[in-house]
Amino acid sequence: MFSPGQEEHCAPNKEPVKYGELVVLGYNGALPNGDRGRRKSRFALYKRPKANGVKPSTVHVISTPQASKAISCKGQHSISYTLSRNQTVVVEYTHDKDTDMFQVGRSTESPIDFVVTDTVSGGQNSDEAQITQSTISRFACRIVCDRNEPYTARIFAAGFDSSKNIFLGEKAAKWKNPDGHMDGLTTNGVLVMHPRGGFTEESQPGVWREISVCGDVYTLRETRSAQQRGKLVESETNVLQDGSLIDLCGATLLWRTADGLFHAPTQKHIEALRQEINAARPQCPVGLNTLAFPSISRKEVVEEKQPWAYLSCGHVHGYHNWGHRSDTEANERECPMCRTVGPYVPLWLGCEAGFYVDAGPPTHAFTPCGHVCSEKSAKYWAQIPLPHGTHAFHAACPFCATQLAGEQNCIKLIFQGPVD
Repeated sequence: MFSPGQEEHCAPNKEPVKYGELVVLGYNGALPNGDRGRRKSRFALYKRPKANGVKPSTVHVISTPQASKAISCKGQHSISYTLSRNQTVVVEYTHDKDTDMFQVGRSTESPIDFVVTDTVSGGQNSDEAQITQSTISRFACRIVCDRNEPYTARIFAAGFDSSKNIFLGEKAAKWKNPDGHMDGLTTNGVLVMHPRGGFTEESQPGVWREISVCGDVYTLRETRSAQQRGKLVESETNVLQDGSLIDLCGATLLWRTADGLFHAPTQKHIEALRQEINAARPQCPVGLNTLAFPSISRKEVVEEKQPWAYLSCGHVHGYHNWGHRSDTEANERECPMCRTVGPYVPLWLGCEAGFYVDAGPPTHAFTPCGHVCSEKSAKYWAQIPLPHGTHAFHAACPFCATQLAGEQNCIKLIFQGPVD
């Protein structure tokens, strides 16, 4: 009999086990300047050739900073909790053969597997502006996956730095639990929301919670960096589900399980839907010219045949220059079909398949950005309150992170077919 370990060792050509994928909200399939190395719009987590997980072992209570440094420099993973100038608790971590650890953060140092920068609303990119003002922690969080089925993934706040240490300074929120173990929160916190009903057509938004360094679940603090922690939510866990959202205060990530992705639409499916719409030859009801969604690779430049829509009524047109109501509201136009006044924008296909809750046709557009996706997907994202800044929440387009506006946040599109 083979043990599972031997079996894998003897079958080098087997597909590696995929735990899931992290997809950054606000990027429609790729970063504006292209995906490069560990900095990209989505990151797949695969079973590692060799386990790199760690678990807590020895606890030291130390009265001098020198002793604390000596312990955390032993090449072993550790978490240091500074309680006062003359007391630090250091929890050493030991190798865990049953888990794989993946780290996410703003730092480009080697312990970070997935480098994340601040998402700029509207899909614009300004690296220089982001780096100086970023609220994303350099070592923001870690995701620990069981190497054995069902490959459960758990999230923890904070990541180990290059010296394998997590350091919670005097100002960080930290405490000793009733059972004696230390725990704490990072400066701006790691928030998680698990959708109710999974990530399906029936999904409903869940409740945002904060995850501690040891993976416990708490209600939100008054503001992101408040000293006082929320209340422990004992009935909930840090296990990630298909569709769980992770907010790092500056970027929000969507977790898709391998099983969830297996049943989700793919890039090919979205491309087929695009071709299907274009094959129906929708027309501008005024200019009577045929409209076509541009290819997925050309999603930055407005093309001549690009469909445009009045977002108050949903009528789809080709581009035209009439209907301005006033000079002040350059984007407020009157629809020639129904006289409704509202924003008039080019339509873009939502290309990131991970954001779709179903495989339905792209019939709805987000207001005011004009990204188009299936009805169920549009309605799902339109009701999700995403964290914004340090204490605000608002719905946003998952494809470009633009804050949604208007009564419904999304609108059903009305295409006119060819007249002939």
